[in-house]
Amino acid sequence: MPASSPPTRRRWFGLALIAAAQFVVIMDTSIIGVALPDIQAELGFTPESLSWVFNAYVIAFGGLLLLGGRLSDVFGARRVFIAGWLTLLIGSVLAGAASNVGLEIAGRAVQGAGAALIAPAALTLLMTLFGGTADLPRAFAVYGAAAPIGGTAGVFLGGVLTEYASWPWVFYATVPIAALVIILTPFALPRVAGGRGRVDVAGALTATAGLAAIVYGVVRAPEVGWASVETIVALVAGAALLIAFFAIQARRRTPLLRLGIFRAPQLGAANLAQLLLGAAWVSMWFFLNLYLQQVLGAGAFASGAALLPMTALIVVGMVAVAPRLQARFGAKPLIVGGFALLAVGLGWLALARPDGSYAVDVLPASLVAALGMALAFVPSLGTAIGAARPEETGVASGLVNTSYQIGSAIGLAVLTAVGAAVTAAVSSEATGGAADAAALTAGFSSAFIGAAVLAVIGLVASAVLLRAAPRSASAPAEELVDA
Repeated sequence: MPASSPPTRRRWFGLALIAAAQFVVIMDTSIIGVALPDIQAELGFTPESLSWVFNAYVIAFGGLLLLGGRLSDVFGARRVFIAGWLTLLIGSVLAGAASNVGLEIAGRAVQGAGAALIAPAALTLLMTLFGGTADLPRAFAVYGAAAPIGGTAGVFLGGVLTEYASWPWVFYATVPIAALVIILTPFALPRVAGGRGRVDVAGALTATAGLAAIVYGVVRAPEVGWASVETIVALVAGAALLIAFFAIQARRRTPLLRLGIFRAPQLGAANLAQLLLGAAWVSMWFFLNLYLQQVLGAGAFASGAALLPMTALIVVGMVAVAPRLQARFGAKPLIVGGFALLAVGLGWLALARPDGSYAVDVLPASLVAALGMALAFVPSLGTAIGAARPEETGVASGLVNTSYQIGSAIGLAVLTAVGAAVTAAVSSEATGGAADAAALTAGFSSAFIGAAVLAVIGLVASAVLLRAAPRSASAPAEELVDA
């Protein structure tokens, strides 16, 4: 059936559901932060195992994104989108009702698997609705803005629910949103024709296991030592599994990730930009929240509120500023300039003081970093998706989401190790409450410096690898099938 364009009103209603997907996927990452102490006390997590409430979600999400993209291409994006929301709903109920450590981690992994189905399908649906239209950059901007809103809303809502209800509600909050999206999707989003081909299960297993092993090794290294047998075995096993994944892809007739996709102009460079953005930005958000609470003494509610100006600037930057600048100057100048501003903001945050204040030490630097993120995120995302063949939009969507999520997981793990080491070193040289604040601040500053270095690497890589383009990245619309 020939391609057709949905009515304008339906397109924007569909975009609202797609943005809701991005909002919830990111919210489910951040909403647990404030609730972690209560989860630890009630379910019996050790301090070492508690991080897996976060990591189980991120590993399942990042490790299964390529599979989600392939399923979207084979079975149709709308079907996979709905299946993802059903999976996320089930995982949310399981995580909220968990009575022990194993069930909690399992629930979070199921949530991550649902997110891995939702995210690439959502981007494929976005390209279906807006690909080849003048509204595509604005649609990407709305989609991109949903991420920081979800991150901030997660911190804010997590504090409210934990304080006034109980920790299971940080998971149950996803249930009504998922149910509503499942009900509305058949009416708001087009049914996209799937393609022929098999699903590469072996590739999905090796990719997920390899990524999980690497993240496990990085997360555990600060505790057991980077030269320990456990760390070396985990990292070597992860690398071997990823090598096996690429070997499998090279032999498959219908691989999970066609290696030739990287020959598409701009795709590799844009994915590298997304990986480094995830590593720098998520780490900044994580340590900034800790600085606000542990050094400046802000409560969970106040800490979430303190991030609202940054979130508001990102929304304005992504929706109103970045698309216009990209239409005029192309993607590359925005990506390079965005990384530059992000690096400046992160370097500024590294100057935060133990006896600092929000107005001086946090607000101006965070706004500079937020503007940089807003400028770099939208054009790099659009470039990565637009570089792929129309029939591989789902795989490209899964690949770019994988880049961002794995970048955030590994970047956060490495910078957490750096920050913890610096804090321990400073703590060993002084005692007393003031010294504790100084030690924490030193650790957070070192993490901000590390994130700034990642942003500088992103700047240089984008300047060298990206090709200048005078127009916004776009791709032809997918074939639509009447619902």
